Amino acid sequence: MRDFGVTPEPKGAAGKRLNAGALSFVVQKHAASHLHYDFRLEWQGVLKSWAVAKGPSYYPGDKRLAVEVEDHPLAYGGFEGIIPQGQYGGGTVMLWDRGTWEPLGDAARQLRDGNLKFRLHGEKLKGCWALVRMKGKFAGRSKPSWLLIKEHDESERGDDAPAIVDEAPLSVVSGRDMQQIAEAQDAVWNAKGAQAQSSAAAHRANAPKQSMPAALLPREIAATLKRLPSEALPRFVPPQLATLVSEPGAGENRVYEIKLDGYRIEARVDKKADPPVQLLTRTGLDWTSRMRPLADALLRLPVQTALLDGELVVLEEKGTTSFAKLQAVLKDDSRHSLTYFAFDLLHLDGHNLRGEPLLIRKKILSALLTDLPASSAVRFSEHVKGNGEEIFQKACKLGAEGVISKLAQGFYHSGRSRDWWKLKCYLEQELVIGGYTLPSNGTYGVGALLLGYYDAGKLIYAGRTGTGFTRATHRRMREQLEAIRRGTAPFAKVEQDARRGAIWVQPQLVAQVSFASWTTDGLVRQAAFKGLREDKPAKTVRREGGQMPESEGKAAKKPRANSTTVRSELRLTHRDKVLDKDSGLTKEALADYYARIAPFMLPHIQGRAVSIVRCPAGSDLSCFFQKHNNHTLPGEIESIEIASRKTGKVEPFLTISSANDLLVLAQASVLEIHAWGSTRDSLEKPDRLTIDLDPDDAIDWKTLAGAAVEVRKRLARAGVKSFLKSTGGKGLHVVAPIEPEHEWPEVKEFAHRMVLEMEKENPDLYLTRMTKAARKGKIYLDYLRNERGATAIAPFSPRARPGAPVALPLRWSELKSAERPIFRVTEFDGWRKRLKADPWRGFLQLHQSLRLPEAARVSPGGR
Repeated sequence: MRDFGVTPEPKGAAGKRLNAGALSFVVQKHAASHLHYDFRLEWQGVLKSWAVAKGPSYYPGDKRLAVEVEDHPLAYGGFEGIIPQGQYGGGTVMLWDRGTWEPLGDAARQLRDGNLKFRLHGEKLKGCWALVRMKGKFAGRSKPSWLLIKEHDESERGDDAPAIVDEAPLSVVSGRDMQQIAEAQDAVWNAKGAQAQSSAAAHRANAPKQSMPAALLPREIAATLKRLPSEALPRFVPPQLATLVSEPGAGENRVYEIKLDGYRIEARVDKKADPPVQLLTRTGLDWTSRMRPLADALLRLPVQTALLDGELVVLEEKGTTSFAKLQAVLKDDSRHSLTYFAFDLLHLDGHNLRGEPLLIRKKILSALLTDLPASSAVRFSEHVKGNGEEIFQKACKLGAEGVISKLAQGFYHSGRSRDWWKLKCYLEQELVIGGYTLPSNGTYGVGALLLGYYDAGKLIYAGRTGTGFTRATHRRMREQLEAIRRGTAPFAKVEQDARRGAIWVQPQLVAQVSFASWTTDGLVRQAAFKGLREDKPAKTVRREGGQMPESEGKAAKKPRANSTTVRSELRLTHRDKVLDKDSGLTKEALADYYARIAPFMLPHIQGRAVSIVRCPAGSDLSCFFQKHNNHTLPGEIESIEIASRKTGKVEPFLTISSANDLLVLAQASVLEIHAWGSTRDSLEKPDRLTIDLDPDDAIDWKTLAGAAVEVRKRLARAGVKSFLKSTGGKGLHVVAPIEPEHEWPEVKEFAHRMVLEMEKENPDLYLTRMTKAARKGKIYLDYLRNERGATAIAPFSPRARPGAPVALPLRWSELKSAERPIFRVTEFDGWRKRLKADPWRGFLQLHQSLRLPEAARVSPGGR
């Protein structure tokens, strides 16, 4: 029995909450008689506790034994250090994880019934979990046995994923391992609770109240402060600024923060000065008088002098920020409260932190803010390491302005640099032009376009755009609109303000528009014109990219992600599952690739029937081919109904319409996408002609390149320009976009005759028959891609082959390279710059007719 007077650790006396306003949880790694993990949940003033021998697991199939132990005081939840040997539980204690938890249901009843469901918000443990009390022979024991189980959700991992206890073994407060904690002996739990032992800890304990609390300042942070250069508190430091980028990037060297829609504010604290707090804008203007409550909140920081960098915002009920309400507050509107999110610390108590790595600065900043009350106007701006695309998607889905990406080890540099990136959540879609206004400067052109979309047959007004035009598009647009003027508004309803100066037109033209978000009034915000969509009938334009706000009175249909930025609610499971052992490609990396390549791949597969190759066990094991939409995919995928030529039976073929569909394929471990050569609008008439050059292993790259050039020349004689694509294997595709004028048999016959001529002229090199035995030392010219029902690997599609190569558009000049160009999914960051100089530029806009010789024409009766 433990002597509570000696080591009072488990005595379950109620105490002060660790996190006001939320229930805390901690996991302490404990090397006592045996190594285990103490899992603790704050409940009714104590920490309910379970000893988990192997530690928590993210794999739902791991049911970890959790032995219920005595309730612990709340104060023990922040302890890391040593329990003296000879005492119960004697050994080393690491604070392995911490955060908050929320019950999923009636926690008191669930604890009583032995089936507690909850969600964790920790630094290592997240998502939904369950504690289930065991029955049978385990019932009635003095220490009830439970099972700690990970529930199925987006945070779960596969059975082959690394264990979280191995992946993240260090302390969340000090970054130390068990040996370092044991050797330091800077904190001991004894009769008085946690006591500092080292001289550094003693110095902190005896420091005045204005200094950082000992329990919140690990040894490493104290050492950092001691070695920092001394300086007087600066009057003002010009802020570091972020560079706008188009992608969030990836890698463990960056951290990501939510981009807030507010004012950048530098908080200067000097408790010996008058005033003790100054709030400075990004240009150094003193706005302290406009935000007195914030200045008062900053006075509670445990510092003498400090310089904080952060963003001033007004928070909405849903957690988003409102710039309009912020402006109202600063104009003496007291209906809304200000919140200051601090994300950097530039100076502390006479020390310059700007030369320290970002994560060190943020760790110290977090410690400063920990003891502030939950109601404080000052908050710490959290960050996430690693998966920038995932946090960007979540930020956009939550209505945030975007994300900021920062170098984790970067120093603080005033001015704009690429150490900090910013990525905005701008949306994009087609909208119908229903009117326009004239330029205010009297020039010939367009002032703004009035836009809308169709809903239930009515054209709904969606706002306007007056930016994005060039001088040429201004004039061209005016000429096109003048030709379709009408006397009345085509919109079902337009407010009077929007009617002012409007010239109405027939709703025939469709504009591609990028914009920041939908307002609660259903209008696009910060819209910019990108171009006209000549391929989009106006009547087909619908609102995309988000649900209508609930305040509008009716539930919206589930939104479809647009093709440029992913807005997916898809639950990606088994993220760490390796789909290709050679490259280490994981399911998460595949999803990331699909999300980033979507704007480039989708134009080549949208509106086409596709076939896919699924590899649920990885590409080195069994994969299977799927072309029908049998609803076995983990998401809603559209179908194209195609009648079989043999039976007449109509069958649902898969088709990919959006970036979200690509993420569904990633969840299904799809490593290949093959597309038809015709679209749903013209199924029987192909708009692409493909010649597949499949070489024997004995054929070198130079010979294969020469064959591709020969195919190009022969197609040119038929009046068509062709483009080059690697297949992701050893072959090449020569692809010609053609007008859908000829039916499948005619195009197939043309391709067949062309390759027969090549074979006849050079039989030692070319082969047109599929017989494998005859392919030795030759190039098989596959023309059968040009028959109904045949497919070709889609541009940018991965391949289910070792290394996860990609079928990629090539420049013709790349045939002159000494070696076959190979590109892999996992190397995307290395080759994505190719996308700017698109080798297939003009492919989608090219309208060319295939000149068929009379002999290639097939009568309908000949099919």
